Amino acid sequence: MSLFLDKNNYFKDFDLSFKDRLLNMSWSFLFFILLVVSIGILLLYSVSGGSFSPLAERQIMRFLMGCSVFFFISLSDLRIWMKYAYVLYAISLLMLLAVDIFGHVGMGAQRWLNLGFIRIQPSELMKITLVMALARYFHASSDEDVEKTTHLIIPSILMALPVGLILLQPDLGTALMLVFVTVAIFWIVGVQWWKFALVGLGGLICIPVAWHFLHDYQKKRVLTFLNPETDPLGQGYHIMQSKITLGSGGVFGKGFLEGTQSHLNFIPEKHTDFIFTVLSEEFGLVGAAFLLLLYMIIIFYGIRMSLKSCNFFGKILGIGLTVNFSLYVFINIAMVMGLMPVVGIPLPLVSYGGSAMLVLMAGFGLIECVHVNEEMVIGRLGVDKDEL
Repeated sequence: MSLFLDKNNYFKDFDLSFKDRLLNMSWSFLFFILLVVSIGILLLYSVSGGSFSPLAERQIMRFLMGCSVFFFISLSDLRIWMKYAYVLYAISLLMLLAVDIFGHVGMGAQRWLNLGFIRIQPSELMKITLVMALARYFHASSDEDVEKTTHLIIPSILMALPVGLILLQPDLGTALMLVFVTVAIFWIVGVQWWKFALVGLGGLICIPVAWHFLHDYQKKRVLTFLNPETDPLGQGYHIMQSKITLGSGGVFGKGFLEGTQSHLNFIPEKHTDFIFTVLSEEFGLVGAAFLLLLYMIIIFYGIRMSLKSCNFFGKILGIGLTVNFSLYVFINIAMVMGLMPVVGIPLPLVSYGGSAMLVLMAGFGLIECVHVNEEMVIGRLGVDKDEL
């Protein structure tokens, strides 16, 4: 049964002024995002040995660029993003194809497009445009359509095409995120549970076959995840040092700039994938719990603003992007705790990186756009928000 009992597949034809949109933004939503980014900048300052250069200052510039994207999207008309959802998806797909043909190689993987003035990672863009395309597709679907297995062929293809291209890069972590967010959207729109069970059973049966298609380093990651002590100085080094660092901070941590594991370079990728361990070492369990609380608040805001949308496109888009953000958080923290294999997913808004920051801020901008347009529709209709 669908999570949404009323599929209101229309947009009210209102022309909203810039001032109205600005006044109806959720500034508290942006405030909590800013808090998380500030924590990331402090940690990057720490891992740089108490210097803003080069990591922290670059991250600040990227966040400011992200804020520009956030405000541009937030104050736009949601109908525009619905109209061009398929076009943006197609552009992202072509960029992924371009990466596989002449993409820039970094850290052993071909994931970037070098445009001269900037390097972008199209797989990050796909995390947004896939959600937009699926939201557009299901916006026009009835409950009866969703119950038909044939109706799920097109959205399945929309997911499978980028997943296949991303696996060629190779980037298993991002490919899995696209699969998970698609499954979440299928559940949101009301796909029957037995279809998930059937696909899940088929996936389990295919695991032995899929194993042979994994790259050697991916197989090593899985084997290391199962028993990291078998190679403590090789593949198991990352996760063993990560666990040591997580526990060394205790309850209150060693203090800002006092982390020994990070400053003595025992932690690999301490400014990107494993930055959560730096937080735990310097600020302890209290600091880690505070960051998780901020993440939960942001997720709560995303779901709440999305559910208040009167149109189905806004609901699916907002919740799909919130699920995408949640996957970033869950996978990264589970990875550094040794609960999942290392798959190279950054800690959102905290890890150093340009593409992820810009894409996340664009996603938050779309969630805010859903909220701003909904606030104005409700206001023009004279409806009490609490009644929705």
